[in-house]
Amino acid sequence: MVTTKIPLTQGVLLAGGLARRMGGGDKPMRTIGGHTILERVITRLSPQCDGLILNANGDPARFAVFGLQVIADDVPGFPGPLAGILAALDWTAANRPDIEWVLSAAGDCPFLPRDLVARLHAARARENAQLAVAASSDQSHPVIGLWRVALRDELRHALVVEDLRKIDRWTARYKLATVAWPAEPLDPFFNANTVEDIAEAERLAALDDAA
Repeated sequence: MVTTKIPLTQGVLLAGGLARRMGGGDKPMRTIGGHTILERVITRLSPQCDGLILNANGDPARFAVFGLQVIADDVPGFPGPLAGILAALDWTAANRPDIEWVLSAAGDCPFLPRDLVARLHAARARENAQLAVAASSDQSHPVIGLWRVALRDELRHALVVEDLRKIDRWTARYKLATVAWPAEPLDPFFNANTVEDIAEAERLAALDDAA
């Protein structure tokens, strides 16, 4: 069997959302199955990445218990996840110049695949793509993807000069690999957006922990 070496990959957890549908606060700090959502995300991604950082705005001390470097957006106005991805690309260029790729993931997705980074890199290499994103149930999840650090200047221009906000509008400019995962017995990209989602996440956590 021939195996392909996975390139060094910096992980960033995007936790900059305002959680309005939960009445405010940090969604990743909600607890399911005895663990915070963010703790579950870290557990899934740590073995797959060559370091993790957390993108969040506001007081970084609230995340101190997790021991991760916290980086804020430097594009004003809370422009969305693209700003978090840009912050991660800039941080990686400055602090990990040996790394060419950043894996982004939503901080409120507690059941991320254990083969996320490997499959995204394999598809990107196979299709000679510049970017790669995850999908399930015929739906793309562009927040969960691989980003080339060398594209950070182009992304900054899109955000600051063009006022572009939607991830899929930016990815449409590049050759993109999309990798689909099965959604049964649970969707690995389930995210907890509402109070009702937390109840469903408790049920799914029992399935996931038993797997």
